Amino acid sequence: MECLFPTPPGELYSSDLQDGFVSPNHSLLPPDLLLNVSHGAFLPLGLKVTIVGLYLAVCVGGLLGNCLVMYVILRHTKMKTATNIYIFNLALADTLVLLTLPFQGTDVLLGFWPFGNALCKIVIAIDYYNMFTSTFTLTAMSVDRYVAICHPIRALDVRTSSKAQAVNVAIWALASVVGIPVAIMGSAQVEDEEIECLVEIPAPQDHWGPLFAVCIFLFSFIIPVLIISVCYSLMIRRLRGVRLLSGSREKDRNLRRITRLVLVVVAVFVGCWTPVQVFVLVQGLGVQPGSETAVAVLRFCTALGYVNSCLNPSSTPSSMRTSRPASAGSAARPHRAGRGRGRTACAARPGVRPSPARPQRRCRGRHD
Repeated sequence: MECLFPTPPGELYSSDLQDGFVSPNHSLLPPDLLLNVSHGAFLPLGLKVTIVGLYLAVCVGGLLGNCLVMYVILRHTKMKTATNIYIFNLALADTLVLLTLPFQGTDVLLGFWPFGNALCKIVIAIDYYNMFTSTFTLTAMSVDRYVAICHPIRALDVRTSSKAQAVNVAIWALASVVGIPVAIMGSAQVEDEEIECLVEIPAPQDHWGPLFAVCIFLFSFIIPVLIISVCYSLMIRRLRGVRLLSGSREKDRNLRRITRLVLVVVAVFVGCWTPVQVFVLVQGLGVQPGSETAVAVLRFCTALGYVNSCLNPSSTPSSMRTSRPASAGSAARPHRAGRGRGRTACAARPGVRPSPARPQRRCRGRHD
């Protein structure tokens, strides 16, 4: 077995940096998203403190936001729409990875991994689970939006909470294809008298290393982003060509608003994860950055990926608010119908009947 990143940046000799390059056996990529966790020793103390402070702020803010989102969705039955169930899955994945930040921050500050082998495996596995479940969930949300906008009749049967839950289970199962092997290969090992948390890649490393990096880049980023792009291209064309999608202006506003919301969440995700995903690919192909500035930039790019987990909850309340107007509007109509205005009610209060002027409409499930 060979370690894909044999020598952490913390162990690099100063002569390597003075020459402006690093030998092919040295890695400067941030560890948290990649295969090693301990790369903190190389950074100046001030930069370490800055990164740790950012990690802690993201951890606290993200945990509060994501836990609140999950609580609201679980607490209120009306919130269990297809969109919100996907949002719950995204919040769950973000919560798990945010729980690892105190350990990773300690590693950055100390310059070595002090938490043992078992926790090393857990942290590495959670990182990869988060990477794949986040992209797969956003892809599912985009496909869900596409069905709601472009195939509204079919959406009545396809976009149900039970099917969204089944998709979430499938997402975690697919993520396990990478998460479980990475957890098995991850270990805390002594490298140059320092304990490093890393993932070992089977020999020959020159073959499996690039293959691993390319597969991660394709399946956790490029392919999902392409699917999302196709879905939104079709949705934009549909939205531009049709004034009224659902027959109701109120529902139409909700459809368009939630579609914009999902697009914003996807755009933030792509913006936060593109830099470090590119570095994953570059490192896997053997290109080595070689300066202290590069190490700092890569560290902050990694932190940017975690910032995304903190930003997601700030967008989801918009989706939750848009889940309610249709129900609220339906509850208000019977009151007017009871006055003899000839309006039909979808949700009648006890003792209030729809107007006999028209047959009562059949109301289907949640459309947002």
